[in-house]
Amino acid sequence: MKFATFNINGVKARIDTLLTWLKDDAPDVAILQEIKSVDEAFPRDEIEALGYQVETHGQKSFNGVALISKLPLEDITRGLPGDPEDEQARYIEATVIGKKALRICGLYLPNGNPVPGPKYDYKLAWMKRLQKRAEELLAQEEPFFMAGDYNVIPQDEDAAKPESWREDALALPQSREAFRQLLALGLTEAFRVQTQGGGHYSFWDYQAGAWQRNNGIRIDHFLLSPECADLMVKCEIQAELRGREKPSDHVPVWLELDL
Repeated sequence: MKFATFNINGVKARIDTLLTWLKDDAPDVAILQEIKSVDEAFPRDEIEALGYQVETHGQKSFNGVALISKLPLEDITRGLPGDPEDEQARYIEATVIGKKALRICGLYLPNGNPVPGPKYDYKLAWMKRLQKRAEELLAQEEPFFMAGDYNVIPQDEDAAKPESWREDALALPQSREAFRQLLALGLTEAFRVQTQGGGHYSFWDYQAGAWQRNNGIRIDHFLLSPECADLMVKCEIQAELRGREKPSDHVPVWLELDL
């Protein structure tokens, strides 16, 4: 079974890009971020016509996440537990059943800039809530993954120009430490299990010819529970999509599981 996480950067602005990708590459489940749409305005009819179930957790003009699945999604929940006053649409969960039941956690982690300030405080608090949710899921000893735009550059090798990110919320030591704490729970960073070294990116800014210069960063990740990691076949970045017409500034990251 093939899963893909994709920050679409505005689903209505890039609906043709999304539909072409779904037709050509046909993920079994797609985890989308930055849909930038309320639930009622999401273009579900066009996607459902391709045979997908659509579940969204949207917000006007900002944020928003969605799950798109060829298989039925069950036990759908919206919002990251831990802060009932958090109104930002950044998290969605559902269970999909293949050979085994798999819990899918789709996330759009806060950017955190500018630093220091309340936006960075929110980012770190959000990551603590994510860690607590991971601990709860790990205690169930069932397969799950947490996938999406983490807005974290885990190491210097994950940026073409790491010196440019030293003071940025995506690469500050506290951000990287919070990411490492997730891994320390026993989660596996799928891409790095199979691919080492630099030069692998999932985001290129629209400015200053970043794509043409390959000035990218890797911030879109799959973190797998031990039970999920045992099912992993491969994990790859679909970088070529960034060079197509009207692209997102992110590209899909793919995970194949033996489900």
